[in-house]
Amino acid sequence: MSGNSSQLQVDGKTIDMAIKKGSIGPSVIDIAKLYSQTGMFTYDPGFTSTASCESQITYIDGDEGILLYRGYPIEQLAEHGDFLETCYLLLEGELPTAAQKADFDYRVTRHTMVHEQMARFFQGFRRDAHPMAVMVGSIGAMSAFYHDSTDISDPQQRMIASMRMIAKMPTLAAMAFKYTIGQPFVFPLNSLDYTSNFLRMCFAVPAEEYKVNPVLSRALDRIFILHADHEQNASTSTVRLAGSSGANPFACIAAGAACLWGPAHGGANEAALKMLEEIGSVENIPKYIAKAKDKNDPFRLMGFGHRVYKNYDPRAKIMQKTTHEVLNELGIKDDPLLDVAIELERIALSDPYFIEKKLYPNIDFYSGITLKAMGFPTSMFTALFALARTVGWIAQWKEMIEDPSQRIGRPRQLYTGAGPREYTPIGRR
Repeated sequence: MSGNSSQLQVDGKTIDMAIKKGSIGPSVIDIAKLYSQTGMFTYDPGFTSTASCESQITYIDGDEGILLYRGYPIEQLAEHGDFLETCYLLLEGELPTAAQKADFDYRVTRHTMVHEQMARFFQGFRRDAHPMAVMVGSIGAMSAFYHDSTDISDPQQRMIASMRMIAKMPTLAAMAFKYTIGQPFVFPLNSLDYTSNFLRMCFAVPAEEYKVNPVLSRALDRIFILHADHEQNASTSTVRLAGSSGANPFACIAAGAACLWGPAHGGANEAALKMLEEIGSVENIPKYIAKAKDKNDPFRLMGFGHRVYKNYDPRAKIMQKTTHEVLNELGIKDDPLLDVAIELERIALSDPYFIEKKLYPNIDFYSGITLKAMGFPTSMFTALFALARTVGWIAQWKEMIEDPSQRIGRPRQLYTGAGPREYTPIGRR
């Protein structure tokens, strides 16, 4: 919706620019014609003040600690729904009816197997390869196996590609995990729900029957819901940018996964665990707290505070409860790393320094502890994040493809290099 207009004065010339208002959140100034009218671009490193698209999927208010999927508060979805219901909501825009949910679950469940040749594809990786290296490669390779769903102009093919990725991502992630620990792949089982099936593919072995713990399955399902989408973050923007060129959906999701791999994005929970390992024991905490408060010390507490949420991360509130449910269920008593985590959490929620600076434990802090307690190595954390975020990436990609105003992404730059100069032959340099 268009609202009022704003004016910008450049070299004595007044430029009118429309102000567009969203349904909630800040309005935006439409600068699309700025260059044609002034010969200038805007300068916004990281695009932190720039809306790159119009979207109806996810809304974040970092100051108030609000996260909405299609208008629904994340707390309600995590409390009352399951991950596949959230997938349907993000893709279709509405919560499913009982019949729609049953049909969606059925279709996802029966697409979980991957092409048998992909098992041989994994053998090309070294055994000590990072699971995310394997994931990025295998997601991209899906475009070589599923030619019948790469025509992005066909809505039916877009739907098939979307279902395939949501269904097959847990299988690929579990295969990456099994490959790096030297165990045989476990085929999916249609009688299990999405998350229970994934846990079984990760932790079952042929030598004995595997029984899914419902507390752990529910906790992981909640982690998936909380990570399903997060507006125009770095990896989602990467998926949209790759998709804007017309690249096939598997290539776009592989690009998103590669971006997610970065320690400042999807690797944050892995970094939080490494920090806990560095601290080592509860006795060392005061020393590290002092280092964190010292402006001249490069040490940073990982897993506290958030770039977007200036208040308490709404996802962290849910994860806090879930983490303690998992720890109680598993009865872990003698893990010094978890002892450090629980004591750090207590300090962060009571120390005036942390409270004043709003350095609350964030979702990466809690999810890292939970995943470790479940038996996942830190190297798998980002792969699990990619599994959960796949539906958000697909929903955003699909929205972009169907948006008639979307054009190929082409950020501008402020050039500060050398000016025009003459080529000098090599003998005279």
